[in-house]
Amino acid sequence: MTIEHLDGNALAGPLGELFTFDATTAVGRCAHCGLTGPLAALRVYGPDPGLVARCPGCEEVVLRLVRGPGAAWLDLRGTVSLRIPLPD
Repeated sequence: MTIEHLDGNALAGPLGELFTFDATTAVGRCAHCGLTGPLAALRVYGPDPGLVARCPGCEEVVLRLVRGPGAAWLDLRGTVSLRIPLPD
């Protein structure tokens, strides 16, 4: 059985509520396989009960985002690093 997924651009709105930059342009590194790429390249599943983003290389969970009344929980334990582009 194949479960359909969205690309990481589906994270733009939810992460945009937490950050002042377009988080989908940030470059992350998978903690499991070391693949590096923009968050927009992740495979996103959800939206209920939250968003789960998996590495396109090894399918391990890289990011989890759950939103509740008045709070959001962001789990990045599947990411070794996150490089955020800054203006010059």
